[in-house]
Amino acid sequence: MIPKFAACSENILTGRASCISLAGSKGECEAKLAELKIDLLVLDVMLPDGSGLDLCRSLRGRMPQLSIILLTALKEDVDRIIGLEFGADDYLGKPFNPRELSARIRAVLRRGRSEPQPTGSRQYVFANYIADIESRTLQAPDGSAVDLTGGEFELLVVFLQRPGRVLSRDSLLDLTQGRTADPFDRSIDILVSRLRRKLGDASVFAMLKTVRNKGYQLAVPVERSN
Repeated sequence: MIPKFAACSENILTGRASCISLAGSKGECEAKLAELKIDLLVLDVMLPDGSGLDLCRSLRGRMPQLSIILLTALKEDVDRIIGLEFGADDYLGKPFNPRELSARIRAVLRRGRSEPQPTGSRQYVFANYIADIESRTLQAPDGSAVDLTGGEFELLVVFLQRPGRVLSRDSLLDLTQGRTADPFDRSIDILVSRLRRKLGDASVFAMLKTVRNKGYQLAVPVERSN
């Protein structure tokens, strides 16, 4: 069985000695997360004492800033889709090349740590929401905080930097994750769905519109403020 593990971002990004904690079960993973400050979790869907999908959903509710990459069976597309709906930032099918996993880890951590470029300002205001680029936070019209994952926030910023433009799934995947889509990749569709739900746009699509056969469009005015 492949160990389930969580990795410290500084060491992965800088190439210094690894800071990796291994866990072989759901219970052991929960214990490590409670004990250590973890930036990213690589989580197998198949756990000996429970479902990795259930753990992903639970962690997303309790630890919104934790980055999660799911490992799924290559042919189990449904696990990938459900995992993204439950809040995973990315997924990788087994078997996989370790170099690809390393690249995915670096990309997810980079999205979570670096300020998206170009920003041109510290804040974006749209539909009475305020997205702060420096703190990577989103404030709702009523002043409450909207919990977004790293992938959701990165996608939102891409739209905010290009209001009114129709962006294809391939371009969104390249801009947010630095990779091209395979024919069955639905990660962008799931991220858009999650973002709509958190923006209260899930039923009307007034903010994030679907342009048939072309992609998605942020259809509300955006203002920048310093």
